[in-house]
Amino acid sequence: SYAVQAKYEDYDESTYKPGMLASEDLLPQRVIDQYQMTPEMWEERIKIWYADHRGMSRDEAEMEYLKIAQDLDMYGVNYFPITNKKDTDLWLGVTALGLNMYEKENKLTPKTSFPWSEIRHVSFDDKKFTIKPVDKTAPNCVFFSLKVRMNKLILDLCIGNHDLFMRRRKPDSMEVQQMKTQAKEEKTRRQMERNKLAREKQLRETAEREKAAMEQRLLQYQEEIRLANEALRRSEETADLLAE
Repeated sequence: SYAVQAKYEDYDESTYKPGMLASEDLLPQRVIDQYQMTPEMWEERIKIWYADHRGMSRDEAEMEYLKIAQDLDMYGVNYFPITNKKDTDLWLGVTALGLNMYEKENKLTPKTSFPWSEIRHVSFDDKKFTIKPVDKTAPNCVFFSLKVRMNKLILDLCIGNHDLFMRRRKPDSMEVQQMKTQAKEEKTRRQMERNKLAREKQLRETAEREKAAMEQRLLQYQEEIRLANEALRRSEETADLLAE
């Protein structure tokens, strides 16, 4: 629903058409297979959530989407086939938090994990990779890639993710702090503006409903007066006939 909000912005019942979301790749197949729901049922459920996001900006919708996505087990994981010293087939997962090793049939639950904060160095020689821990008394971890041409990619991902991990843990510079403060103030300003527009819209809709109700009552009164005048006219005509 956040992905739809980010793409189409506010839900509009007048332009929304059934089946509109059918062409969107919104759910992974394993989620669809997990629940006994038809595509139409999924679309109806997503549409309800989508409508609840009214007033949310594209940036905010994307941020909410990422907040949910980053908690998923396979979010941001790059998988590579490897083997250990016993020649057992495994998966290496390079993530923003560290390196994981998974059994061949299970990409969700790591068999072994190495957080970046505990890794001192990663290197390779031909197909052999070595992970050196920060604790120099701990043994090195060795694994083997299946393709030499993947080694540079694996190492680049390790270096990049490790660098980002360390940078995220450094105190923000004064410039970054100022940017965050400005962004927070801008977000507050936009929220206040949206609240103001929402109140104005609500007041306008209320005024329009009251105006329509008054016009309806006026028409009703006019009709009652017309009927009363008609009845009075017939009564006077009847009185004149009786008088003759």
